[in-house]
Parts: sequence; C-alpha cells; structure tokens
Amino acid sequence: MKKLNSLRVLRAALVTFVVTGSITAARADIKDYEFQLVEPMVHTGPDQTITVRLVNKTTGKAVPDAIIIATRLDMAPDGMQEMATKIVAVPGAEAGTYKFKANVSMAGRWQLSLGAKVQGESGTLENKLIVTAQK
Repeated sequence: MKKLNSLRVLRAALVTFVVTGSITAARADIKDYEFQLVEPMVHTGPDQTITVRLVNKTTGKAVPDAIIIATRLDMAPDGMQEMATKIVAVPGAEAGTYKFKANVSMAGRWQLSLGAKVQGESGTLENKLIVTAQK
C-alpha cells in the first residue's frame, strides 16, 4: 500500500512539474525583446556609427549573441522612404550592443529597421527606430 501511495505522489509531482515547466516556457516570447538606441542623434556624413542595445523587456538586461538578419536605413519618417542608404554591421563594444556604420547623407529623421533572431527564442524580432541626423 505504501508503494502504491508513493507512486501516486511521484506521478502527481511529475504531472505538476510538466505542467509548470510548459507554463514557464510559454512565457518566453519574441515580443519580450526590443532594440533601443544608445544615442538617438548622429551627424551627417560618411561612416556614421549607430549603436543599439538589445534588451529583454521583462528583465531589463542586455541580450548578447543575437543574429542580425535584416537592416535598412531610410528617411521614411520624413516621407522619403526611397531615400535609403547602405548600412553595415560592425562589432559592438559591449555584450548586447550592436553597431552599424552608414552614410547619413542629409539631416532629418532616419528610420533604422532591424530584424534579428534571438538565441533560444522562436520567431523573428522586428523593430523600427528613429535616428535624427544633424549637420
């Protein structure tokens, strides 16, 4: 009888563990992450550096090792989405920061569009950030 009760307790504990584990795993979501501009202003000119930080919004911690799969820099906020420029990823200085070099040809608002895969998460993170360029 004791062995039967022990098996029931063990089975109940296992079911609780499986249910709790799946609930915890379901909390993780690609929407829990966002890119944030380190500096929202840049100067016009070639080889301007734009630095962003990838943050887990639930913990507030920077997220290293994301894989950037899409980048675009254009003047869509000022109604000139056809005014796009080449953007190149360069190594970040700190874990969780991502740097890009671009030729910012004119003053105004530029939209930085990023797509990334976050390690351990399914789906693609997509963010659009506004950078202001000044002379």
